[in-house]
Amino acid sequence: MTDPVPSRIAQLRFLERVQMRDLERTRRWIAEEERRDAERRRGAQARPPAPEWLLERGLNGQSPPVCVHVGNCWNAAKRSVGISQEGARRALSEGVAACSHCRPDTALGYVEV
Repeated sequence: MTDPVPSRIAQLRFLERVQMRDLERTRRWIAEEERRDAERRRGAQARPPAPEWLLERGLNGQSPPVCVHVGNCWNAAKRSVGISQEGARRALSEGVAACSHCRPDTALGYVEV
């Protein structure tokens, strides 16, 4: 048995349906990417500013602080927390070491007495 050959119009209608489905999928992808992009922008705008000073904590909750860093120091550990300028001065005056790389004591104008 031989199947009748679809007409040229039927073939073009089939092609049209396939392309419409592809176009709808592409439009969904574009909409999803625009939504993600908007979320990234909102997240960046809502992100709090980076701290100007960091206090590196010890390895556990009972350990004393290890070091004071300038906020953008490459050597600051993940266990560092943001502190105020006054907090950085206080930590240095209480004997917490200044980072030897970013020199927060110099940036603060702190001189040990």
